[in-house]
Amino acid sequence: MSFVTVFIIFAVSAYAFQIFLGFQQLRHFNGVYQELRRKGKVAIGRRPGKIRSGTIVMFAIEDEGKIIDARLMQGVTVASKFKALNKYVGQDIHYIDKYHPLVQKENKLTQFAMENAREIYLRVAVGDYKEEPAASPFKQLAFNVNLSKNLLMSKFKRSV
Repeated sequence: MSFVTVFIIFAVSAYAFQIFLGFQQLRHFNGVYQELRRKGKVAIGRRPGKIRSGTIVMFAIEDEGKIIDARLMQGVTVASKFKALNKYVGQDIHYIDKYHPLVQKENKLTQFAMENAREIYLRVAVGDYKEEPAASPFKQLAFNVNLSKNLLMSKFKRSV
């Protein structure tokens, strides 16, 4: 077998393994979500990571806004799992922000995800939340190309 064939087999195998691990992580997420959903409403906050680690926080909340259970998943790889955040049990979701003493002890990514969960919970409670679909990578690329082109054109016009 040639080097190219071996490399292609290795690349396809690595990609298939990555897909398998992604499905395993998705099953873990769904299992934890279902467990928290049985306890009450669930507020999910996220801080997506491109290069830095991504963070997802889930709070199971009773009707008055008290946190029944809290979970955190943070990491760069698909091997990340949810961990319990027992210190937030009994806290009020309305006060989980960057000024809360427990939240201040967390890293910046976790703080952002917790504030995101609180904000979405409050917006859903008020009836003001609308999920906005993320732009596809191709639309994002087209937007960046057009933006760069417009910036170059504006600089060119100023210099003439």
